[in-house]
Amino acid sequence: MTGQSWKIYWNEYVKSSYLYGTEIYFHAKDDIEFKNELIQPGAVIKRWFSKVNYQVMRMEPALPMIDGEGRYHISLDASAEPEGGLLMRLIFYDRYDGEAGSQIIRDGKGDFQCPLKTFSYEVQLINGGVTQFHFHSITITEVTHGE
Repeated sequence: MTGQSWKIYWNEYVKSSYLYGTEIYFHAKDDIEFKNELIQPGAVIKRWFSKVNYQVMRMEPALPMIDGEGRYHISLDASAEPEGGLLMRLIFYDRYDGEAGSQIIRDGKGDFQCPLKTFSYEVQLINGGVTQFHFHSITITEVTHGE
């Protein structure tokens, strides 16, 4: 069984995006085209945060607050060649912004559970060897005890 579900989009705020030599086209809220022939594998393309300093970033958190004891499923809706050329990294932070753990999600989907001392977290979209793709959304779904 699944619980609550959240969709995360790529907002037009570009401060948390990889911009060096990049062309980004915002066709629609759920259709972002990214092109960069020179981007190296392993580069962080985009970041989403569950906690931000509004005074510095002038944006609201894009990620939902999640329970450190809960289990979650994350899935990426994007079309890229080669398939599997986009990775996601979840980084969990404690109350003092120290890293409390991290996890790499391959193949566009996976399950995760936060370390108990997690206070906030970040999702990074990482280049796994693509030079262009269409991003639609990321979905985080709470997994309840039935599964």
